[in-house]
Amino acid sequence: MDMENMTTMKKLGFGAMRLPLQNPEDPTSIDLEQVCRMADYFLEQGFTYFDTAYMYHQYKSEGALRQALVERYPREAFLLADKMPLSHLKQPEDMDPIFQEQLEKCGVEYFDYYLIHNISRTSWDKAKALDVFGFAAQKKAEGKIRRLGFSFHADAELLEEILKEHPEVEFVQLQLNYIDWESPYIQSRLCYEVCRRYGKDVIVMEPVKGGTLANVPEEAAQLLEAAAPGMSPASWAIRFAAGLEGVIMVLSGMSNEEQLRDNTGYMKEFRPLGEDEQEVLAKAKAVISGSIAVACTSCRYCVEGCPKHIAIPEYFSLYNQQKQFGDRSNAKGYYPNYLTKYGKAADCIGCKACERICPQHLPIAELMKDVSGVFDAS
Repeated sequence: MDMENMTTMKKLGFGAMRLPLQNPEDPTSIDLEQVCRMADYFLEQGFTYFDTAYMYHQYKSEGALRQALVERYPREAFLLADKMPLSHLKQPEDMDPIFQEQLEKCGVEYFDYYLIHNISRTSWDKAKALDVFGFAAQKKAEGKIRRLGFSFHADAELLEEILKEHPEVEFVQLQLNYIDWESPYIQSRLCYEVCRRYGKDVIVMEPVKGGTLANVPEEAAQLLEAAAPGMSPASWAIRFAAGLEGVIMVLSGMSNEEQLRDNTGYMKEFRPLGEDEQEVLAKAKAVISGSIAVACTSCRYCVEGCPKHIAIPEYFSLYNQQKQFGDRSNAKGYYPNYLTKYGKAADCIGCKACERICPQHLPIAELMKDVSGVFDAS
């Protein structure tokens, strides 16, 4: 796809962070046949944008897209985004081998969109010290990158500092959804407004907050269904994000064909939320906000460095289910399934390695005590 046509591309992107699995407990067990069918349908419906990253699915996501997409379609038929993992860099010399590995794993000669991955307060100093933006700019000059940006998990003040220092940046990928819109930690609205002031395109990640806004409490679901019968809760979240001025793409980490067909169905001929719909969404938001115990998006950045191998996102998901639905959720019945492979919540030693990398800035060590109190005492 040539750059001139990027301005008319459909706004739904295929996020390769939560691909379908053959074994739900093994993120490397990607169901390639289903991914192929999903890629086929996605392209057939006129959508073109695919997003991956170095560590997704424990380093298997890039290769899966190569097999399902790159090896089966001409290069101009799709747009591919990848990311430089700040978390894996120790010295400037680390960047080129990783970048070359990414090109090879994806089976491409260039990336349409390339991002510095997960800039936060804790990683920004490293990005400056290693001159990651300088490296990326060089790869852009070589034609290996078409558009340069970064994904961001911090406050609006830091975002403004970065955009002042790096006017060459063309887009910013933000966590943006209606629950986090006024969050003092995520600052979706404030960060979005900084991007607009600097004239940067916005790509949205976590529009349904790791599935939280796809599986809403019954009261909220009834409000949305009454206003738009047959439209999924996820559709409201994605349309909210896609309707914002300057948003060029909304990523959805689709895990099965049903989610794919739902998303492409209402995004094929995209219609922003109307004023009446915004009012309904505000009521649903109030219900949802009161029901979320832990605002985890299941990004899994926290898992790799845990010395006790605790299944942090899985335990938070079970904890949320237990808090929302009580014993009807059977969350306590599922918890023991993880203990044969992972440490218990009670095994947390409070080292806070997870907290230093968590994009949601969650107090994980303290929350693990709450999780343990519910599940380990049962």
